Amino acid sequence: MAVTSIDINPDELKQAKELAGTSTNRETVDLALRTLIAVRRQPAAVERIIGRTFAPEQIDAPTIAPAAART
Repeated sequence: MAVTSIDINPDELKQAKELAGTSTNRETVDLALRTLIAVRRQPAAVERIIGRTFAPEQIDAPTIAPAAART
């Protein structure tokens, strides 16, 4: 893991910690980075889902309930 020194606005960091429910600066920044990555990747994932094609046997396939729901 890289050690990086950055200046962060303390008011924004405090607000981010409150919104995220995190307790440390590191946890807050890590969550912020993971969230940014996920949000920016999301449109590409949606496009892949939309563009997916299905084989005829996959369309209207029967649904099998999980074991817990069958008891």
